[in-house]
Amino acid sequence: MKIPELFKNGRTVFSFEVFPPKKDSDVSVVYNTLEQLGDLHPDFISVTYGAGGSAAGASTTELVRYIKENLHTESIAHLTCVNSTHADIDEKIKEFEENGIENVLALRGDINPNIPPKHEFLHASDLIEYMKPRSNLSFSGGCYPEVHPESASLVEDIHNLKKKVDAGASHLISQLFFDNNSFLEFLEKARIAGIEVPIEAGIMPCVNAKQIQRMVSMCGASLPLKFTKMINRYGDNPEAMRDAGIAYAVDQIIDLVAQGVDGIHLYTMNNPYIARKISESIEKVIRCDK
Repeated sequence: MKIPELFKNGRTVFSFEVFPPKKDSDVSVVYNTLEQLGDLHPDFISVTYGAGGSAAGASTTELVRYIKENLHTESIAHLTCVNSTHADIDEKIKEFEENGIENVLALRGDINPNIPPKHEFLHASDLIEYMKPRSNLSFSGGCYPEVHPESASLVEDIHNLKKKVDAGASHLISQLFFDNNSFLEFLEKARIAGIEVPIEAGIMPCVNAKQIQRMVSMCGASLPLKFTKMINRYGDNPEAMRDAGIAYAVDQIIDLVAQGVDGIHLYTMNNPYIARKISESIEKVIRCDK
């Protein structure tokens, strides 16, 4: 099923993100995680791009195929392009089609200072524009509620996002944020700019203060006072921080669903316990028809 179809039934879509294990990790762990996440019946599961850094037998493509065939849940394969050539992407199209993959989250990918970019795909919009006429894939894209770190302004960022949608992205997933007002203001500006595709709110539970600080430094998310007080009070107590972070994420999700957002995309961090606690807390809210 193409992901945009999931947004046509009038209720909030609820999805998960997982990542392939590292090369030195036990590959069985990710399959056990997926089995537990599948029991929560998300609308779809996205799998981050793990080329060259994943455990044997657990590439992005193989995990997406496993989710579709064994969990009977739709899935999206992430695909970055900054270090790819046209020939590399042609191979990916063939690989996806041979494995029954219908959905791709097109991303530029992080620029590694030690690996010069290939220059054939400078932006995710370039990747979508190239792949769309060469495949029957459905394309999703990423967006930054608080402006991409490399954009000069929100206006420039929204303009570039519109290019991505015009190139063929029919669904967007946001980067993490902790202030719902930031997302809702971004959403309003995106709609004013003519971006009408479904936009999911990306929610990452703060269960580890140091981990969140690293993520925030990469994506530029602001930290509201309520959030910083939570970290200051519970950051040195792992169990308390976990429970407080879950509660904060639940509060975010309930507010966003009440505001009528298209979807919630939960960054699970491959932690089924956290995903289950959040899913059980919002089950009646998320499954309630608008």
